[in-house]
This record gives sequence, C-alpha cells and structure tokens, in this order.
Amino acid sequence: MSGLDIDSDAAHEAALRELSKPIYPKPSLVDQLWAWLEALLYRVFSAGSSVPGGWITIGLLSLLVVIAAVVSIRVAMRTMHTRRGAEGALFDGHQLGSAEHRVLAQQSAVQGDWAAAIRHRLRAVARRLEETEVLDPEPGRTATELARDAAAALPDVRDELSRAAEVFNDVTYGARTATEAGYRVIADLDDRLDRAAAAPPDTPSVLPDTWVPVR
Repeated sequence: MSGLDIDSDAAHEAALRELSKPIYPKPSLVDQLWAWLEALLYRVFSAGSSVPGGWITIGLLSLLVVIAAVVSIRVAMRTMHTRRGAEGALFDGHQLGSAEHRVLAQQSAVQGDWAAAIRHRLRAVARRLEETEVLDPEPGRTATELARDAAAALPDVRDELSRAAEVFNDVTYGARTATEAGYRVIADLDDRLDRAAAAPPDTPSVLPDTWVPVR
C-alpha cells in the first residue's frame, strides 16, 4: 500500500495554510485568540518531553496561558461592545443653562481645549432647544437622540444636527482627537439657530413658531 507519510506537525501546518486561504471567512478577534491559544498549547505539549520539570511544568504553564487568554478575550469583547453601541448621555451631572454652556465652550476654545469646547457647545444647543420648548427635556438623552428629535422639529438643519452629534460622539466616546474644525461644526449650528431666532417675523426661519430667543 502506497501513500504519503505526513507527521503531525506537517499536518497541522498544512491545515493552517488551508484555513488561511481567502475562500474561508475571516475569523473574529475572539476566534483568532482561541486559535492562537490552541496553537500554543499544541506546541507546548509537542515539546513536553524536553521541558525541565516535565508535565508538571507544562500543566502550570498551560494554566497560566489559559488564564491570560480568558482575560484577553474578555477585554476584547468588552472593547468591541463599547465600540459598537456604547454611547453615554449628552449631559453629565451638572445642570447648566444654554448660556453657561456656551460661555464654557468659548473659554475652552480660547484655551485650545477642543474636546471640552465641543462638549459644552453641543450641550448649549441642546439646552437652547429645551429652554425654548422646541424639545421636551429628557434626562439621559444622547447626542444621537438629540439630533434625531431636533431634526423632527427643525428639518432644515437635519444634516447639521447629525454632523454635530457625530463630532460629539467621536470625541467623547470614540477616542478621536478633538479639533477646531470639529468645534466649528457645532458652533456654526449654534450660531445659525441664533440668527434664525433673531430674524424679523417675515423672514423664512428654520425654527418653529414657538421659538423664543434665549439671551
């Protein structure tokens, strides 16, 4: 009987090469971690006879590797969950009015603290809309929910609201670097709302009839 004599190492490497081909779906991060763990344990057990201390040493090392892998997988899953859907409330625990948030935003901008400037300026927009009864106050409202709710009342600034919420989320929850350009997106929206509120009655406005300027 004829055939090819393939040892276990060669078979393992052949399987890995086969699974790496583009025809197979790319594994997730968790799958990759488990594959790394399996490959490591395979190599450890294959070299067991040459390890000082024999199988006792291998057992302890394997236990440490498993613990490390479990911790890594938990961290990876938590990170992926955070990136996919975690989005905190627009406001923190402080109850400030629109004018106060606007002043804090401008002060932060002067100091070059664009992250704080972005957060306070969008909060100023949100408080303005609540104070003028365009929106009902809603504890725990996120920036995305603000853009959605405000766009229903102010469809002319739908795109500006969406972009402002995106900037806020990227900086606050997405670990993106805050920039002056990002701040200007929100400041321009706030200024546009201010100009519309101050326009004469016969001037077309993006704001509903119930709008009352906040000074």
